Amino acid sequence: MLTIENLTKSYPGGVTAVKDVCLTVENGDLYGFIGHNGAGKTTTIKSVVGLLPFEKGKITIDGVSVTQDPIRCKSMIAYIPDTPELYDNLTGMQYLNFVSDIYGISKRERSSKINQYATMLEMTDSLNDSVSSYSHGMKQKLSFIAAFVHTPKLLILDEPFVGLDPRAAFSVKTVMKEFCEKGNAIFFSTHVLEVAEKICNKIAIIKNGRLIASGETRTVKGDLSLEEVFLELTEEEKGEA
Repeated sequence: MLTIENLTKSYPGGVTAVKDVCLTVENGDLYGFIGHNGAGKTTTIKSVVGLLPFEKGKITIDGVSVTQDPIRCKSMIAYIPDTPELYDNLTGMQYLNFVSDIYGISKRERSSKINQYATMLEMTDSLNDSVSSYSHGMKQKLSFIAAFVHTPKLLILDEPFVGLDPRAAFSVKTVMKEFCEKGNAIFFSTHVLEVAEKICNKIAIIKNGRLIASGETRTVKGDLSLEEVFLELTEEEKGEA
């Protein structure tokens, strides 16, 4: 579903944010991407979704290059950043109809999808309110509904649980798991190691722009908790530096 090969991205001033990152997300994967602030998570994600150019490497989505055919790639994915970028002057429903129009979703199909996910995320009664009146958590949930309305194959999330209360976080985790059980895939960054350990079948750990561990969650963590493995690996990396 998603293949990243030798991704390298540098910023002005010679700062290399990501160096030779390689990983593969397959159909059905709920893939967690973890690392400290500044480790390279957001840079990798923005490269995948086409928001950042990169000087080396190759990224494909379902076999399609993000650099050679970006429009086709974007039609297969949905991206939710850590801070939802919405139109505050619209109501929730107007925003969802706007997104549906962009993707050419019929009124019948959009109605079904919106009702399904708004019910699951407890947003039905708020869709006629202005987005400007929403809390961060409500904006996050509206972003999820908008992401699912065009039936993407791959969902890419940057810190999806930030600002969500426990009930909302539970609803989002449920939606994520059901999405992957249908054969789709999710690649997401998170600081919440307990959540990643519980719901992800695969994990990648990034430190200073390089992957230091990746693979099946049970293999990466062994008999330890994910938190213990993460701290041990990142401390080892510091020692080697």
